[in-house]
Amino acid sequence: MKRWVGICAAVLWLNAAAAMAAGGPVKIGVAAMISPKETVKYYKKMIDYVGAKLGQPVEMVQKENYDETDKMLESGDLNFAFVCSGPYVKDHDKFGAELVVAPQSYGQPFYYAYIIAHKNSPAKNLGDLKGKKFAFTDPKSNTGKIVPTYMIGKDFNTTPEKFFSKVLYTKSHDKSIEAVAKKLVDGASVDSLIYDYAAKKNPAFTSQTKIIRKSPKYGIPPVVVRKDTDPALKAKIRDIFLNMHKDPEGKAILDGIMVDKFIVPKDADYNSVREMDSWLKKHL
Repeated sequence: MKRWVGICAAVLWLNAAAAMAAGGPVKIGVAAMISPKETVKYYKKMIDYVGAKLGQPVEMVQKENYDETDKMLESGDLNFAFVCSGPYVKDHDKFGAELVVAPQSYGQPFYYAYIIAHKNSPAKNLGDLKGKKFAFTDPKSNTGKIVPTYMIGKDFNTTPEKFFSKVLYTKSHDKSIEAVAKKLVDGASVDSLIYDYAAKKNPAFTSQTKIIRKSPKYGIPPVVVRKDTDPALKAKIRDIFLNMHKDPEGKAILDGIMVDKFIVPKDADYNSVREMDSWLKKHL
């Protein structure tokens, strides 16, 4: 009897979720630090494109940090979200967030953390930034916080707060690049995809910086979904993303953010993030 009640409850919940998706807009979150400001228009175009293909309203919800995006995804205020690798791992463990798709750039579904300094800085490696000012992006950012924290812990057996004279959070990778270029900080850790995008599209600030360390590769920031989202809606959204590059309109949007196409990622691609997180919990 209890099993039957549970099955009925699950069916009712799925029906309610499907009705909600059909009656109101599908909400897709985009954290502000996931891309440079000038690419926001392409994300808006992408969300509108998904809505047109889906045949129902789709709303882009942009938040300033990953914490806000995570909370909205967990509570059900968002159906899908573009998140960083670090938040995906935590959200997967906390409330079962699932991978939908991930972008492929430069022929691979991976990215790196770049430790950068001003081009005229004498710094040649991370150790040379000891006692200097350093910029992170977001406390939950993989390349903007977790990776450099791990590097400092492994190499110097200490925390960033003790290693640097001052740490600050810029809330976005492009702002971190700008802070280094303007010598507001001595160094920063940034997303390789965003740095490479800026270097090609708008190099005003990247041209004033240099890369002094490149991390190992990590699974690229994915699009995730609540696991209790209607399976049919989930499948439709995934299919739209996977076929964007085959459509002239979709390809133009992807070209604008330097994405080759979307692919179906593997959860194992994010094991290196889990390994870092596990090490940090044990040692720092």
